[in-house]
Amino acid sequence: MKLLEQFSDQQKSAVEQITQLFKKHGAEIYLVGGCVRDSLLGIAPKDIDIEIYKLPPETIESILSKNFKIDTVGKNFGVYLLKGYSIDISLPRKESKTGLKHTDFKISGDPFMHPKDAALRRDFTINAISYDLNKEMLYDPYNGIDDLSNKHLRHISPAFSEDPLRVLRAMQFIARFKLSVDSQTLKLCQSLTPYEIPKERIWEEWKKLLLKGETISLGLQFLEDCQWLSYFPELSALTQCEQDPEWHPEGTVWEHTKHCMNAFAQNRIGEDWEDLIVGLAVLCHDMGKATTTVQCDDGKIRSPQHDVEGVAVAKSFLARMTEQKKVFDEVLPLVSEHMRPHNLYTNHSGDSAIRRLANKVKRIDRLIRVFKADQLGRPPIKVTEDPVSEWLAERSLQLELKASAPKPIILGRHLISENLKPSPLFKTLLKECFEAQLDGIFDNETDGLIYLKSLLAKHNSLH
Repeated sequence: MKLLEQFSDQQKSAVEQITQLFKKHGAEIYLVGGCVRDSLLGIAPKDIDIEIYKLPPETIESILSKNFKIDTVGKNFGVYLLKGYSIDISLPRKESKTGLKHTDFKISGDPFMHPKDAALRRDFTINAISYDLNKEMLYDPYNGIDDLSNKHLRHISPAFSEDPLRVLRAMQFIARFKLSVDSQTLKLCQSLTPYEIPKERIWEEWKKLLLKGETISLGLQFLEDCQWLSYFPELSALTQCEQDPEWHPEGTVWEHTKHCMNAFAQNRIGEDWEDLIVGLAVLCHDMGKATTTVQCDDGKIRSPQHDVEGVAVAKSFLARMTEQKKVFDEVLPLVSEHMRPHNLYTNHSGDSAIRRLANKVKRIDRLIRVFKADQLGRPPIKVTEDPVSEWLAERSLQLELKASAPKPIILGRHLISENLKPSPLFKTLLKECFEAQLDGIFDNETDGLIYLKSLLAKHNSLH
């Protein structure tokens, strides 16, 4: 089974076992969807989808349950999950639109469908290629292999329009595989709107763009080309925002952002949460320029306070996709502080300033990644040396702040050990101790306790 060469040994063994089990019962077994596409591209698939033909669902469930631990959460739709394998087993099925909402679909399983008809529910031809595990050969009813080879993204049927989420799927596929979109597919996308798509579905496609996109600018440009950028006005405003050519020869803030996102993609670290937070911060970092950019008397174009003003704009953008407080808490400080590395470096700032910066952004290493992407997003300017990032990384490492915010040394238990009872004074004392710690007055518990005693003496003398 040549297509399985990209599979892990565990996946390969499971697929071969499934094939033998169902083949005995006269079933037709196909690998379908993204695992086939990715394997043809030489990419190891993370998830595997298998469709079983010519067997009723109760027989499929019986065979699987005797040989695997299965999750039947998708049983009503004819889908069974094999625990521990990232493998979904399903009946071929039809999907038909029944209403205006994103969830208004009728799904019906039919084990005796023809594979060509089953593939019609797919969005793009590159996702409609399947692999017959019995015959060990590809089945490609809609010429997806040619489209994949030619890097061409093409919809399968007019039913594409039934699900507007497919526009955002196109966005992330284009960025991941460097595809050009078919002109008729583009027209269909232009006719759709995202208004009925739930936030969480929008969020998932943007996550895939940021975490998997190789050339993220292509996905962003597609949004503009299909006229969906207007549904993300915080981004749309950047297309008309000029920058001074001396500092930004690449053009508008929109062009700069696209270049920055490509630079970010080239430097992902493979930790999904870290990459997601940094990617969102890079995407949002200059959103404040749309409302702060002015042409000065000297002819220069400047955007004063765009870092600070950009926080509210970035918050508005993020709110279109998620309500996760943690996302806001971790992305927005990176937006507000994205210019601080350069300012600290040029001002020869000391340890106190770095501690305070770490306290704001939580992780200096994230901020350095945002700063680097910002610097790299200005072609044809080439960045061969980056003394700012090197300096900040070294200083934060020495201060043990590279990957974490400063942790308070003096805590409530220390106040209690000084015979203080919990009261509103606790908050005041702890804040003063932490400020002193950030200023470098003490950096260990022993010295912190000495400072606390002096602070208590001062407060006692005043009262």
